[in-house]
Amino acid sequence: MTKFKTSLFVLSLALAWLGLAASAACGQSLDPLSKAPAWEPPRADDVKAQAFAWLKDKQAKEPVLAKATELWSTLPERPTGAELLARLSGTFALIDRNVAELVRLCSRPKSQSQLVLPDQPWLTDSKTRPFVANNVRLLYGRWLVHQELFDESLDQLKGLNPGDVVAPALLLFYQSVARHTLVDKEAGLKSIERLLDGAEGSPTRYIAVARLMQQDLEGLEEDTLDHIARRMSDIRRRLDLGRGGKKVRKVEDGVIESLDKLIKKLEEQQCKKCGGGGGARDNIRSSSPAPDSMPIGGKGPGHVAKRKIGSESGWGDLPPKEREEALQAISRDFPSHYRDVIEQYFRKLASEGAE
Repeated sequence: MTKFKTSLFVLSLALAWLGLAASAACGQSLDPLSKAPAWEPPRADDVKAQAFAWLKDKQAKEPVLAKATELWSTLPERPTGAELLARLSGTFALIDRNVAELVRLCSRPKSQSQLVLPDQPWLTDSKTRPFVANNVRLLYGRWLVHQELFDESLDQLKGLNPGDVVAPALLLFYQSVARHTLVDKEAGLKSIERLLDGAEGSPTRYIAVARLMQQDLEGLEEDTLDHIARRMSDIRRRLDLGRGGKKVRKVEDGVIESLDKLIKKLEEQQCKKCGGGGGARDNIRSSSPAPDSMPIGGKGPGHVAKRKIGSESGWGDLPPKEREEALQAISRDFPSHYRDVIEQYFRKLASEGAE
């Protein structure tokens, strides 16, 4: 079973060094009749012009304009979306105190403690210009992904489209990373598809990683060990970050439901191995008489106590040996720390059965 890490940024860098990103770029269609990209990145000169038009509208003084000029003078000839976003956010921060505080927050390294995020109601305030709010939300959302706060990141990136920001590839990439990590297959594949639709305007490392994520999500099946393990990893991440509450309980309930299905399937397979189908047993013929002390039946009523499975009570009634065998079989492919989670699951079902 593949082991996944939440951070894909090291992976993207490694792929670029290994040349996979280059091969991805070579794989793009060169056919002049091929479909036009669904979106394209804006020109750097246009973004700069918009930034200075905003300053003029805000009646910026000469010292502020001088700082903005210096800020944009260091822009490379062919800037990336991240570089454009940084210059634009820095320009906003020269005048807007809210932006300045958020830019400072996003310049901090990853926190090792429980992160308490300040409220940013101004980002969704109708009084904040969309040109400012949309791009600063992207800056904030990217930083939140680096903090492994994927739900919070998607809250900021929700509703943003490539045409709303100066770094459309950056937007779609981080939306894809967050949804991939949260095992949101349908939404993740849609984000990745939109990113690939503008591949010509995207960094090659983004495209290489996006194709890997796409292949990974397409092969992911619900209620498999892989699917369960990823959601368990998500639960652990949330708890490590001090993010409990309804979302964690919802993920936990989904994991328990998947475990129910997996256990039921395991029991059915075990019953088949034991000849529980009944048809083969009817054809058994003994080669020697049975001892007088051993009753042997053939066509009795066959009443058997039904064993309850899954979310119903009854799992706690399994003999210890059988329960341990089932636990070993289910947890065999999980990392060692997931065994505790599965054991808690059994204890929970046992307690439910006792109520």
